Amino acid sequence: MSLKIAVVYSHHKLGDLIWQLPYLKSISKNFNLPITLITRPKTQAKDILKDNNYIREVFYCEFRKKLWYFVEIFNLYRFFKKEKFSHLFILDKISRPAIAAKLADIKNIIGPGIKNQKKWLTNKNFLSNEDYQNLDYSDQSKKILEINNYKVFETIPSLTIKEDTLINIEPKIDNSAQGIVTFGVDSFEIFKMWFEENFAELANKLIDANLAKKIYLIASPQNQNVVNKIIHLSGKNNFFDCSSLNLLQVIKVIKYSNYFVGNNSGPLNLASALGVKAFGLIANDRVSELKNSNIKPILPQNYRNEINREREGMKKLDVETVFDQIKENIN
Repeated sequence: MSLKIAVVYSHHKLGDLIWQLPYLKSISKNFNLPITLITRPKTQAKDILKDNNYIREVFYCEFRKKLWYFVEIFNLYRFFKKEKFSHLFILDKISRPAIAAKLADIKNIIGPGIKNQKKWLTNKNFLSNEDYQNLDYSDQSKKILEINNYKVFETIPSLTIKEDTLINIEPKIDNSAQGIVTFGVDSFEIFKMWFEENFAELANKLIDANLAKKIYLIASPQNQNVVNKIIHLSGKNNFFDCSSLNLLQVIKVIKYSNYFVGNNSGPLNLASALGVKAFGLIANDRVSELKNSNIKPILPQNYRNEINREREGMKKLDVETVFDQIKENIN
């Protein structure tokens, strides 16, 4: 039987998918073959991964629950049966792909083996409950591969986006210009969001110090009010509202930036993976989760490596500290 490799990652957040890129690439490299990735459409993986040669194809599955559970097992079964994969890697605890793979007679089904998933897998070495509770998503994937004798070649995410992919995409940006800066100003988790008045004050300080000329503000459409508030509080006209841009447009903005400053969310991880100097504003969550990245974390005094789900905790990180860290690291 010829080798044909598929990988499932069912989480919907862009940042979570970015953390998995080293392991997708490592699986591909172990077999010297591009892989098929099965993930949620919300990740927009077809757009962001099309220039990466370790990806053969992206197949979307919603991974819905309740009655959809059985529909999606059937849809995955049909896809697996048609494609005739030799190996399926599952990089989270979801059972549906493992069940579908078993029904489709895939001979090698590798996953973490958490809870009911274990009975459908063919690998013999699994993550423990302690691993699942204590390791972040990146380290979980790393351990799944290593304990099953697959080599991990890298752990820091990187993402290839060719110039040809972006050249005709709005907005028009001179990628040779200096002073192009991007702020990531929102998050799926509000407790990770630095306050609007702090972003506005930081923007003014960077502009006045000639460390920024144009600042692109990235947020989801539902958080356009955050962007508007920052622009209003600043009183300057050096901003571009990116809240209505699609993902490839956001990627273009980030890729052409001199540096990125933002909350601990998807755009920060994306900036680092694109090779842009990325400053992460961390006060309420664990900076240790950024260890497998090139992100430069900016922390408040007396920072503790723990999660605080009250947004007020972000006020511990003052503007002066952030400004000084940026100034020191871009000159």
